[in-house]
Amino acid sequence: MNKTVQKNLDYKKFVVDSNLQYFKPHASKIEKTFADEISFSLDRNSKFIPPKFFYDKRGSDLFETICSLPEYYPTRTEIQILKNLQDELPSFIDESFRLVELGSGASVKTRLILDIFTKLQSKTEYFPIDISEILTESSEQLLRDYDSLHITGIVDTYEGGLEFLKNYDDKKNLILFLGSSFGNFSHSDGKEFLEKINSTMKSGDLFLIGLDLVKDSEILESAYDDSQGVTAKFNLNVLSRINDELDADFNLNNFSHHSLYNKEDQRIEMYLKSLVNQSVLISKSNLLLDLKKNELIHTEYSHKYTLEQINDLLESTGFKINHVWLDDKTYFSLTLVSKN
Repeated sequence: MNKTVQKNLDYKKFVVDSNLQYFKPHASKIEKTFADEISFSLDRNSKFIPPKFFYDKRGSDLFETICSLPEYYPTRTEIQILKNLQDELPSFIDESFRLVELGSGASVKTRLILDIFTKLQSKTEYFPIDISEILTESSEQLLRDYDSLHITGIVDTYEGGLEFLKNYDDKKNLILFLGSSFGNFSHSDGKEFLEKINSTMKSGDLFLIGLDLVKDSEILESAYDDSQGVTAKFNLNVLSRINDELDADFNLNNFSHHSLYNKEDQRIEMYLKSLVNQSVLISKSNLLLDLKKNELIHTEYSHKYTLEQINDLLESTGFKINHVWLDDKTYFSLTLVSKN
């Protein structure tokens, strides 16, 4: 049995209509449950909650609000760069490319790239990869606005989806990883992630990655601790999610949002701070959590990079840099690379 047939057997295909289909791993592919992960991450001396758990419905809505706050520069800055590359990206792609996105986008950023593709192509293929079922909802929004669009979603981890795509066919891909999500990785995990992406790319594929740049600490700190307190609500909401889904009894009034810029490690660090000595029961994780006053639960890192560090990181993980786009203030970068 060849690799492509075997890989397709690991996934179930769902056809919604002639323009929308998606693949989902069979149930036998076991992922750790939310309860398992929370039990592991909070039952230790240095407690943490993985940032992927921020994004339930309310968390996603709060993040959308954060993106439009005056202090939060990354989203509007990246959108400005994407608008500026409308005339330049077509020199790197042609009608033979498909668009692949890590994360399921129906927002402005995805559309700015789709606008470029649909001008070049009579039929545009878009493959969003997302672990969340929101993939089909966002895809349907896009199909209403783009007549020539054909969407094949992959409901899986980014690594799993790219591995699936590697064996899917021989078509060239432009892979997008927009936003500053890469900054959430530790340096070792980030390097491993880039090496994984590189290993799944074919000769001729391209990868466009958004990376946030080192800048004045006041700009960074206000971006992650805004004057309206939306980021604080976003951070605390993960405790509400644990209450709702894992039958826990976190009292949100006993916690505060705490963030800082660690200059030495070039990263924003976000925490939930316990304001009192307290015990919390998380029933579905079988965990009784004892917290001391001022004890911190780590929720997110957001690493920032210099242009030299980006160059070294990408070259060390097997990429060749084709082009770097920056905004006027050099706050953010979009880097287009190919497999070396």
